[in-house]
Amino acid sequence: MSLSLAQARAWNLAKTLMVEMVLFRADEGFGVMPETEFDGDPASIVHEYDPYA
Repeated sequence: MSLSLAQARAWNLAKTLMVEMVLFRADEGFGVMPETEFDGDPASIVHEYDPYA
């Protein structure tokens, strides 16, 4: 997934689900998932989207 698409997806999911989402760098691009489910390398996190901020 491209960075711009991942950013838009992360923000949309954070606002829709009202949960914190993380945008992370993966081998084949970027990925998005809820912060509570992310157990990867913290250094791979590009940005965290908090719907309450």
